[in-house]
Amino acid sequence: MAASSLVCSWIVAACMSVSCQNQQHSSLLSSKPPGSTNIRWARKRRLLSKCNNATTSNTIEAFMSSCLSPCDRYYTSHPLSLSSSDFFGAASLFRSTNVPLARRRRRPTPSGEAMAVAIQPSMETVTKRKPPTKQRRVVVTGMGVETPIGNNPNEFYNNLLEGVSGISEIEAFDCSNYPTRIAGEIKNFSTNGWVAPKLSKRMDRFMLYMLTAGKKALADGGITEDQMDELDKSRCGVLIGSAMGGMKVFNDAIEALRVSYRKMNPFCVPFATTNMGSAMLAMDLGWMGPNYSISTACATSNFCILNAANHIIRGEADVMLCGGSDAVIIPIGLGGFVACRALSERNNDPVKASRPWDSGRDGFVMGEGAGVLLLEELEHAKKRGAKIYAEFLGGSFTCDAYHMTEPHPQGTGVILCIEKALSQAGVAREDVNYINAHATSTPAGDLKEYHALLHCFGQNQELRVNSTKSMIGHLLGAAGAVEAVATVQAIRTGWIHPNINLENPDEGVDTKVLVGPKKERLDVKVALSNSFGFGGHNSSILFAPFQ
Repeated sequence: MAASSLVCSWIVAACMSVSCQNQQHSSLLSSKPPGSTNIRWARKRRLLSKCNNATTSNTIEAFMSSCLSPCDRYYTSHPLSLSSSDFFGAASLFRSTNVPLARRRRRPTPSGEAMAVAIQPSMETVTKRKPPTKQRRVVVTGMGVETPIGNNPNEFYNNLLEGVSGISEIEAFDCSNYPTRIAGEIKNFSTNGWVAPKLSKRMDRFMLYMLTAGKKALADGGITEDQMDELDKSRCGVLIGSAMGGMKVFNDAIEALRVSYRKMNPFCVPFATTNMGSAMLAMDLGWMGPNYSISTACATSNFCILNAANHIIRGEADVMLCGGSDAVIIPIGLGGFVACRALSERNNDPVKASRPWDSGRDGFVMGEGAGVLLLEELEHAKKRGAKIYAEFLGGSFTCDAYHMTEPHPQGTGVILCIEKALSQAGVAREDVNYINAHATSTPAGDLKEYHALLHCFGQNQELRVNSTKSMIGHLLGAAGAVEAVATVQAIRTGWIHPNINLENPDEGVDTKVLVGPKKERLDVKVALSNSFGFGGHNSSILFAPFQ
């Protein structure tokens, strides 16, 4: 290594010497050194003229060839086989141009072109490239949910098909002084058999929903304890996000701090962070693959699902638990959204409060819960005999770059997101015949998404659109995952759920596109599920029947 460094230093010095010599040629030929005779000076001029007949390029290239002849033999036998031109960059670096030498010195070296002075032969590495492979397919083999209308996928979807609403008066705390007193609240939640009692008392509900839904997805996917032992756990990951994280744990810590820091829960910081649910689930399962969370407001789940699928496609994992969870039906959560003036105040008729695309809508209804999908590489799923519910085709993200809470007036970001999702998945517009819309029951958001859908799919006569939020409210960071479960269930069962409370459609809304008040039969070809979030985050993901 020391010898290599010396050789490189010698080469650099020689290059610089040649460069300096070229600079001096013109002055040597035009000026006569003091004290020299005419005969001696003429002889020197003739000698220098002969040397100058060769171009600068040829001089340097010949020099480089002679210098590197032993190095070529070395690199022929070395794993990093480089020619002299590869080693020092393109040959054009050493060809003379019409640009004066002084100007060439000042020009920065173009990106990607090597310089002799930058070479570090002592840090040689061998990069192993993966052989090209056919793109890995991703399938859904398990689902788990915690929602206001069911804590397993079948119960949840059967209630959706029947138009059962989970919106009711809030019972978790006294909200009589709030202008909004309704929500999609989970009334009877239990962690028995899923989470240790000690942890159940300490953890925030968003983590408990996440852990139970995640383990239910595994059970639904048929991954028993025996199969768990056979999995390569270094290729199994968890990517479940949250929009709000552990608000209850953090709020309790603030209240304790008013007395003394000694009263604070020592777990208040880790249990408040959005990533800790995924981390705890991975610890419980011993899964050592990709593990993190994403938080993009109400688009969180779709971001997590698409990124989880990408880990499988890139060959970084074979199995991924993914989705989202949120639990913010607490005073600070309700108060915060009330302050935003985003919530419905239809307290006297909770069941009819969430009404996407209806002219009487006055804001969204908060919900809570979790949704988790078990994504798996196709061949891995086949090998273990898994039941395949649907295939994940792909998706996309974009940003409105417009406003914190308001959608873009022209729906530009949403349209771009949908078009990119179709392109990425290789799906034709006419093949999409079912859309589970984001539609939250807000005055502006519903119409902007509706117009974007017509822009993209207006020519599709088979298109049917519905909103799961009409029955369970808006589950924030968990919304996309729960709606993904509903989308997969639509593919699996051949039934799509109704839009309840759509009594007086907004002006310009074509009810022929929207599902009516009753469930409908539909042979889903390709299904699209949208989720958008504060900050202008847009996400679209695509599912299809497995073939």
